Amino acid sequence: MKKTIYFLIIILTSFTFYKCASKADDKIAVGGYDVVSYFNKADGPVIGIETYKTDLNGKTYYFSNEESLKEFSNNPNKYIPQYGGYCAYAVAEKKIKMGVDPKVYEIRDGKLYLFYNSFFANKLTDWQEGDTKALQAKGDKNWEEMKNSNK
Repeated sequence: MKKTIYFLIIILTSFTFYKCASKADDKIAVGGYDVVSYFNKADGPVIGIETYKTDLNGKTYYFSNEESLKEFSNNPNKYIPQYGGYCAYAVAEKKIKMGVDPKVYEIRDGKLYLFYNSFFANKLTDWQEGDTKALQAKGDKNWEEMKNSNK
């Protein structure tokens, strides 16, 4: 019985790691979440719908309503996640593009930062426990070097 439980835990963990850690190289930005909704403290992030979408820089952004789409269209740079939507901590500390859990995020200095999360690791916690200003600076520098690479 113990072996079965351990086996199931390993399978579940592997699946979670694969799903969250895979590079976010698909064309749908932020897993389909409405990026404007991240800035609305009352609702938090919500999934967008295909009815309200727009393309920008090779990514398709979905929105939960027409107001969010208009807000984004008026000022996309305010809402686009930092580091191409990849894990901010991984870009800053490891200089790699790592997928994210769209529900694990931080708004800091008016910018959206997304993070990898699994059963064993929450990179938002690492980000917040570190010197966040230094991590931001390092992430900004690293992103300039790596944003156009396939790594």
